[in-house]
Amino acid sequence: MKKVLLLCISILTIGTAVAQTQVGSVTLPNTVNFGGQELVLNGAGIRKKAMVLKLYSGGLYLTEKSSDAKNIVNADESMAIKLVITSGFVSSDAMSEAVEEGFDASTNGNTSAISAEIKKFMGFFSAEIVENDVFDITYQKGKGTVAYKNGKELGTISGMTFKKALFGIWLGNDPADSKLKKAMLNK
Repeated sequence: MKKVLLLCISILTIGTAVAQTQVGSVTLPNTVNFGGQELVLNGAGIRKKAMVLKLYSGGLYLTEKSSDAKNIVNADESMAIKLVITSGFVSSDAMSEAVEEGFDASTNGNTSAISAEIKKFMGFFSAEIVENDVFDITYQKGKGTVAYKNGKELGTISGMTFKKALFGIWLGNDPADSKLKKAMLNK
């Protein structure tokens, strides 16, 4: 009986270890579910600033794995980016500023068509941000972009133009961090 119990515990432990991916000091799940859609971890990495400061670990989740950034950004398919804050330097103000810069880079400075949506999205980061906060930035087909903080829904923004610009922050031609982009694309 003792051997059977140990075998069961071993199998459960192995299953749990395989169901997660270590990214720096953060453990990301290999699958997530948003809006009833199961998404798989495509790739993950660490967002650094000045090559030393680790700001967050991030993972890209898709319905099917892909390394084609352009197709991912343009796809009207459910997807998510999970960000786990790993630095006390990531404040609400710093996050809002980074998001604004990211939209500017993603759209080549052409944000006027989605300025109201960007303003609403930046409002999602108005509450205090601390280490270990988890942001899930999702696109749910048929619903729009839905953001979550620590599992709590912050709001929804509709429109593919906004979705493309948002995911372009990490996966576009001028990404926030080119090494993180490669890691999210599993390259």
